[in-house]
Amino acid sequence: MSSTRPTVAEIERAIRTIPDFPNPGIQFKDITPLLADARLFAGAIDLLTERFEPGSVDAVVGIDARGFIFAAAAAVRLRAGFVPVRKKGKLPYLTHEQDYALEYGHATVAIHVDALKPGSRVLLIDDLLATGGTAAAAVQLVRKLGAQILEAGFLIELKFLHGRDQLSDIPIRSLVEY
Repeated sequence: MSSTRPTVAEIERAIRTIPDFPNPGIQFKDITPLLADARLFAGAIDLLTERFEPGSVDAVVGIDARGFIFAAAAAVRLRAGFVPVRKKGKLPYLTHEQDYALEYGHATVAIHVDALKPGSRVLLIDDLLATGGTAAAAVQLVRKLGAQILEAGFLIELKFLHGRDQLSDIPIRSLVEY
């Protein structure tokens, strides 16, 4: 096994596509092979954080649930705090909540009211950018707390769903694009 940082192509090859999961017509992107390979996982974190030096970010905000994996590792790498944005009802303290649209219906995410200080420099990370609804809701929550989003980073972006359109005023970094 090489100790050199992996390329994006190597990271992409580790992501397997599972057809018709969880529903017919969906091409699920399974990241578990990437997570199981220490070199690829560390390389993905390196690539997601390479624009930032330790100390330049106050907090890394991760979106429930797979975003937590990448955001927590990025927070350690950047010597920053980790802040979860969770599904409604999952955080134990006082929260701000934000609804967002789904294809059929809506969902709600939440953040603790004291999770970020006004002016905090934030890196937002999730595993996947699809339609952008969840990420846009997370952005609204971070801004409600007065924090500044420096960048939104995603392991995977499904470009054909145009999710970045909902985040048009934020720099976006996606490693693997489909």
